Amino acid sequence: MAVGSAAARRPSWWIGVSVWHPGPAMSASTPTAPATTIPPLRIGPHEVWPPVVLAPMAGVTNAPFRALCRAQGAGLYVSEMVTARALVEGHERTLSIARFAPDEAPRSIQLYGTDPRTIAEAIRRLLGADGAQHVDLNFGCPVKKVTRHGGGAALPVKRKLLREVVRAAVRAAGDVPVTVKFRKGLDDQHLTFLDTGRIAEDEGCAAVAMHARTAEQLYSGRADWAAIAQLKAAVTSIPVLGNGDIWVAADALEMVRQTGCDGVVVGRGCLGRPWLFHDLADAFAGRPAASQPVLGEVAATMRDHAQRLVDWYGHHVGIRDFRKHTGWYLHGYPVGPEVRRALNQVASLDDLDRRLAALDPATDLPTESIGLPRGHQQGPRPVVVPHRFLEDPDDPTPLSREAEAVVSGG
Repeated sequence: MAVGSAAARRPSWWIGVSVWHPGPAMSASTPTAPATTIPPLRIGPHEVWPPVVLAPMAGVTNAPFRALCRAQGAGLYVSEMVTARALVEGHERTLSIARFAPDEAPRSIQLYGTDPRTIAEAIRRLLGADGAQHVDLNFGCPVKKVTRHGGGAALPVKRKLLREVVRAAVRAAGDVPVTVKFRKGLDDQHLTFLDTGRIAEDEGCAAVAMHARTAEQLYSGRADWAAIAQLKAAVTSIPVLGNGDIWVAADALEMVRQTGCDGVVVGRGCLGRPWLFHDLADAFAGRPAASQPVLGEVAATMRDHAQRLVDWYGHHVGIRDFRKHTGWYLHGYPVGPEVRRALNQVASLDDLDRRLAALDPATDLPTESIGLPRGHQQGPRPVVVPHRFLEDPDDPTPLSREAEAVVSGG
């Protein structure tokens, strides 16, 4: 996919402002050639180049955000998590989350479930006319309301049940590729990632992806890239993708170099930075990376994002949804707390225009702010699982209905 220039992406409202254009590479974070040579990522019939996947993120990776990221560079862009039982039961919010834009391809959706029959029925419904072309199974959610019933990052502890869920999903999907995303395990005493990867491979999944933290870590500390290398050594017939601590394009190249993984999954790194996908496309192609955008280009992207949300959800819901993104967009830029607070409270597109017009468009991102983490930072936190859950990993008994009661989106 061709990546448009900054000028081509600039909304018509941003007139007379000098905005970001590709410039010299920044040696601190943006090498000019890939750290290693890897082929395009193959997910079933889908060739993904650059080998980059947008991670599902609750309340973020809706259709407008996926479109915004896709405009920056090719890749695979996964929806927010959809709960299998809620989908089967016709939950209104779930059906809304499962919508794709008319021009979206491949149509990629993440599905959460713990019961083989329910997950199979949900997939059959997702594959209808103009339905999903890729299904990603969530076995990595670390939040208490999920793990305390045995779901999410806890489910891989139950190896036989995990196998039955994955097998049911792959069979129901037919020719549509199924992938799985998971964490290292519950904690350092209960690591499940190698078993999970091998089970997915055995049961016909098209790829596996691992967030290289345990559920106990949540989003704290450093991702364990060495574990990604271990997974790659154990799972040899399908692609292995790495996830964790990719804040700039150079991080992705270094992950591939260190681990040998076949591609990367980007989550928090693109919050307020959808142009990271542009940078990744350049990096994997060995092209010189652009300098960081000045504040005028950031403002233009913010306005574009807000407009997409309004067009998709309507004005009230779209503006309300946009507010949480403003802090991520401005992260690291010296604009002051009052400006941040005002943008986080915008009530309309006109209000947003006035606030953005007051910014100094020539403001640079300070070098020391490049690659600052964004999004969740909490952890570590003990993982809560059902009573006696850890005693028999080979118990195939389905989990309680409460394990699938989580609301879609997270």
